[in-house]
Amino acid sequence: MTLSPDLLLTVAAERLRVTRPELAAHLDLSTSEAFRRAKATLAGGEADGPHDGAAVVMVVGRFSLPNWVQETCRFALSVPAGRTGPWQRSFTRTLFLAGWPNNLKERFTFDHIADDGSTAWIGPAPDEATAALRRLLKSFDGTRELPAWAPTTVAIPVPVGERSAGCHPIHRDLYIATAGVTVSDVLIQVNHLLAEAVLDGLIQPGDRLTLRSVPRLAGLAMQFAALRVDTDTHRPHELRAYAGLTEEI
Repeated sequence: MTLSPDLLLTVAAERLRVTRPELAAHLDLSTSEAFRRAKATLAGGEADGPHDGAAVVMVVGRFSLPNWVQETCRFALSVPAGRTGPWQRSFTRTLFLAGWPNNLKERFTFDHIADDGSTAWIGPAPDEATAALRRLLKSFDGTRELPAWAPTTVAIPVPVGERSAGCHPIHRDLYIATAGVTVSDVLIQVNHLLAEAVLDGLIQPGDRLTLRSVPRLAGLAMQFAALRVDTDTHRPHELRAYAGLTEEI
């Protein structure tokens, strides 16, 4: 698969069309600049009706990429079916706040807390449901660039009693771009990819993901089951593949 500018635009536009076809039908998605304008339009509040949107709030006390990937998948897999629709329609919108979950769990009811207490999640829920928490905490500030790492494999835990007979766990590679990419960028972009992959059924309990760092995904010769494409933070008029989940290996 060659990650050409045309392919990146196709992937980005298709995600928008699948998620909100009624909105995409009225937006110009023919160029990367048009896609950027369409995103700005949706971010301006036209994506959701007055009672339609839902967001997740993630409280981050400490960031370790392997643990965070594993726990993000665990959280997304735990979201009840009745709450996934509004979150998908809000493009898996997630807000990242800085704080220590163990210091907050007496005041706030989290839907998922990482086993080591490093991260916690609330939602998906309407903004008013998390207003108090968002007023209390500041946005997570991960401005350092993410360094490269040796390939690391994580397994998505299987909840007790939920393994299906004949279940066949899948092993995929998760490639993450690091050149000019900050920790905050990774939180945003990889979170979208993982959440959407879970909701699309590409990641299941028991699956294994091998995390691989590359400066850029361009030039990689493999087939991707899912790509996270967004505006390049350093070249706002271009699109970039921030992360990719391969087919089964």
